[in-house]
Amino acid sequence: MGTAAAIATIVYGALLELGGVMGYRKARSRPSLIMGTAFGTAVVILGVAGLLGARFAPAAAALAAFLLVFFSIRWLRGRKFMPAGLIAVLSLLALGVDLAAALLPG
Repeated sequence: MGTAAAIATIVYGALLELGGVMGYRKARSRPSLIMGTAFGTAVVILGVAGLLGARFAPAAAALAAFLLVFFSIRWLRGRKFMPAGLIAVLSLLALGVDLAAALLPG
């Protein structure tokens, strides 16, 4: 589970980075670019650390939980699925994978 979770975490981080770049390109949103790059890079680093044998899942789960809450609130307030709803759903999936990696043996 550890290697698969680490790879899933890397993919999640890359999607966060891509989302930040897309937010900047579409709406010229510097906060999207900065936060997408910051959170995405942090998550990718955690995933790579997991591939190298480090215990990454609790920290990755914490970041995914924060983003889940943040983007769920934005989704509920704005009532638009894109982009907040998509990131909320991806964060929920990442949280599940990271919690499973942290709590299940193997």
